[in-house]
Amino acid sequence: MALLKTVNLRKQFGETRACDGVNFVVNKGEFLSLVGSNGAGKTTLVNLISAHLQPDSGQILFDDRDITFTTVTDRIKAGIVRSFQIVNLFDGLSVFDNVALSIFSRDGKAVQMAALADHDYDVRREAIEVLGEFGLTNKIEVPAGGLAQGERKLLDVAVAYALRPRLLFLDEPTSGVSTHEKAQIMDTVSSVVRRGMVTAVVIEHDMDVVFRYSDRIVMMHEGSFLADGTPDEIRANKGVASILLGAPLAS
Repeated sequence: MALLKTVNLRKQFGETRACDGVNFVVNKGEFLSLVGSNGAGKTTLVNLISAHLQPDSGQILFDDRDITFTTVTDRIKAGIVRSFQIVNLFDGLSVFDNVALSIFSRDGKAVQMAALADHDYDVRREAIEVLGEFGLTNKIEVPAGGLAQGERKLLDVAVAYALRPRLLFLDEPTSGVSTHEKAQIMDTVSSVVRRGMVTAVVIEHDMDVVFRYSDRIVMMHEGSFLADGTPDEIRANKGVASILLGAPLAS
């Protein structure tokens, strides 16, 4: 069953058609990867869905409700949340406080920064639970700026996850880390979102990651969809291979 649909979604920058009549469907509960070369339109599509851009035309439907011109805040409240390729954390605050801030924001609670969650048992309990899911329990009191890059990536996703999304967009969650760390990050992220029954869309360039973790893969090229299928179907698609690698994908 579809959770999100875009209908003939268009966005143009000068002569560039970043989204050229895109019809995008995300089904409830799936782990979907959105791939394509730089400039294909992936980030523009996610920016439109998350309200960081407004479309020139078309519709965005979330749970069959038209959200095309609702605000970022409204979409977060509805359950559409994203993390960014460049990690956006409060480096001077502890790992715990970064997640607690997200929970406070979600619940519309006032925050006293001197003692962020010391006197709010529910927030403290939930923040510790979220950090436990992402394997960061032993880093609770560490300033976010003191984390290793892989840990920062996990914390960034944890902060987004603490907003309790129904649809979570992850922009390059493994960029800038080693191959070994990529597997650790994706094992953790995929496990958490699947266990929490959160629908996830990952923008990713590492095709090994894409093939290993995705239920479905959608490829964009020059503002339109070139291919949509299972990992096996995408692997066998010669058009995808020629654009991504210039040669057929290995079997």
